[in-house]
Amino acid sequence: MKGSCRCGSLSYSLTAKPVVSVYCHCTQCQRATCAVFVSSMHYSPSAFSWTHEAEVTPIEEKIDGCVLYRCAKCRTCTASQMSDTQNWAIRGAHLERDEDGKIINWEEVKPTSHIFYGNRILDVADTLPKWAGFPNKSTRLD
Repeated sequence: MKGSCRCGSLSYSLTAKPVVSVYCHCTQCQRATCAVFVSSMHYSPSAFSWTHEAEVTPIEEKIDGCVLYRCAKCRTCTASQMSDTQNWAIRGAHLERDEDGKIINWEEVKPTSHIFYGNRILDVADTLPKWAGFPNKSTRLD
């Protein structure tokens, strides 16, 4: 799979399925994206690689246990790397889309739960598990 920032200057490829795929309601994601929650896929370090031109340098922003990588041109938060696991987190909205605007291979990466649901801005009426923190490592809230 492939992904990029809004303008396409900062890009990456993914060579494996995500370690976890979730809808994240944490305050960091809300503030970094200006969204009430985001689709977030976490990949092992070996599955993620930058593919943009060598002269393109992402802006690094250290914040609460991770490093956010923003495009210097469009300022989109394109990926982040977790300090504890070194896993990469990408947003579903940044994944490559087909000619109809649908994310390519969405069925393989679509979220399977909600995390940090206690921080939610709005309730989500779906059947996915809702966790206080990370799946199977925190309390279920549903």
